[in-house]
Amino acid sequence: MDDVDREILAQVQQDGRLTVTELASRVGLSVAPCHRRLRALERSGAILGYRAYLDATALGLTFDALVFVTMRASDRDTLDAFEREVALVPQVLEAQRLFGDPDFLLRVTTRDLPAFQTLYDDRLATLPGVQRLSSTLVMKTIVENRPLPL
Repeated sequence: MDDVDREILAQVQQDGRLTVTELASRVGLSVAPCHRRLRALERSGAILGYRAYLDATALGLTFDALVFVTMRASDRDTLDAFEREVALVPQVLEAQRLFGDPDFLLRVTTRDLPAFQTLYDDRLATLPGVQRLSSTLVMKTIVENRPLPL
């Protein structure tokens, strides 16, 4: 990967709807070489896909929480079962396994507090291997969806 590839990646991170012609102009290439490089970056897995960035508040999803998960056991089967099941919960926007205690950090969004309570009690607390959940509410998001530093 060279500087031109990094610039292509930076440009598509900022605007995934750029046409190849616009992208080529921005990175200083003609269309055909730019298109080849873009396709190579997609095939290599550097570009995983394209999507729209939505405004959660405009869509009625105004409640954000961070949920810390402590597991009963740390054997591979328990962790695999938890990871499979938590990945199926649409309100979990991010799930990360951590070193130390707690074992996992979940970023969760819902419509409101009652919806979060229902999700917490009926779904998150019943995930395989969960010993304890602890949550904190997000007061304000300062940085979100930041492009990767290339």
